[in-house]
Amino acid sequence: MPARTPAPDLRSRLQAWIPKLVLSPTIAMMLAFVYGFILYTVYLSFTNSRMLPKYDLIGLENYQKLWGLSAWWTAVGNLAVFALLYISLCIAIGLALAIFLDQKIRGEGLLRPIYLYPMALSFIVTGTAWKWFMDPGIGLENTMHLWGWESFEFGWIKDRDMAIYTIVIAAVWQTSGFVMAMFLAGLRGIDNEILKAAQIDGASNWNLYRRIVIPMLRPAFLSAFVILSHLAVKSYDLVIALTGGGPGRATELPATFMYSYTFTRNQMGVGAASAVIMLMTIAAIMTPYLYAELKEKR
Repeated sequence: MPARTPAPDLRSRLQAWIPKLVLSPTIAMMLAFVYGFILYTVYLSFTNSRMLPKYDLIGLENYQKLWGLSAWWTAVGNLAVFALLYISLCIAIGLALAIFLDQKIRGEGLLRPIYLYPMALSFIVTGTAWKWFMDPGIGLENTMHLWGWESFEFGWIKDRDMAIYTIVIAAVWQTSGFVMAMFLAGLRGIDNEILKAAQIDGASNWNLYRRIVIPMLRPAFLSAFVILSHLAVKSYDLVIALTGGGPGRATELPATFMYSYTFTRNQMGVGAASAVIMLMTIAAIMTPYLYAELKEKR
């Protein structure tokens, strides 16, 4: 007869259960305060909630009202401009900085934290600092005037047509260093033997990066795109600190729209509907990425 496996003793059982017991409060809180409130917001989007929650369902009325509001279309249009410029510029600048640092230059250990430092700041601090810098009365324009350049003008932050680009500038300044770190990690992970073989075959530096290096950075590109898209969709504190959504609605984004309609205009149902649309946008970006990652691992 085969030998019977001895039953685990009390100590072994405790060792197996202690990690689960330690993590269970965190998991329970996450389920309640993250996923629970997501479901609660979805439910509110189908109710006639205004200043306070109501629980009588009214169907898709809030979504119909949302897509009929000119303010929501303005926020969506601003998001399209902001996201396109923000993502493309962050990826371009981050890739350029990563290639620059990958050349084994002197002072790399000093430059890396300098480029990464803005990401350590909160978006509120970044927005406030850039607001001071761009304000014509106290910022760059005033400084140039004090130095004698009287014709210099930089009033984008107060211009309806240009204000959205001030959000782009501040956001790119803060995030491009983080994207650089992602690309630099990808560059350092490429096998040098492949690059040396291509150089021996006569490949120029341009062709080396265009045909070998950049295609091998595809996972870093996808990760950067997903992270930047997520940051763009939920951008709120940077906008509030820098422009407050103005002038007018020139820098209104879906996140500021959601807060305004939920807590200022007392249209909680419409605000919840806008939050659900934002959630669906982020899910539409992340789901294909996660599916591709899981499929590749299998």
